Amino acid sequence: MDVVSQIKAEMDADWLPALYLGRIRVQRTRAVTLDIPERENDPQINYTLLGIELKVGRRRIACPDLATARYLRVFARIGSREVALPYNITKISVEADVLETSWHRAFLLLDEIAADKTPRSRASLRAKLVKTIRIELAEAGAGEVMPEFVSKASTRNAS
Repeated sequence: MDVVSQIKAEMDADWLPALYLGRIRVQRTRAVTLDIPERENDPQINYTLLGIELKVGRRRIACPDLATARYLRVFARIGSREVALPYNITKISVEADVLETSWHRAFLLLDEIAADKTPRSRASLRAKLVKTIRIELAEAGAGEVMPEFVSKASTRNAS
């Protein structure tokens, strides 16, 4: 069993793409496109006079609040270009916490499993882990740009 499969099996339901499918994609979401490189990045959250922004390399992404910036930072680290963002703003912070925890746990497991490896092979395993997560997130998709709204009045008129 390779290292990535071992980490995925160890994390089970806490595997980041599994959480994304099971917690995020089941909600009403809107798709967000990030113009970032498809590789592991080091995004920074900046507080400016105009508000909060997520900086990925030279790109700056304006965010309405800290919770959204934290949420998008998880996906920016992975290099995911399209992501589903919960439409209900009260859920974003909770989901950001869960996804950040999963991200850090995956790399703690990687460090534990690859402790006896050379720095070069650890870096290679890290890149493979990030790529696997990114591919699985891309397969899950980001959904629609705007969620569909079904009002109670329109459902009453339809029957």
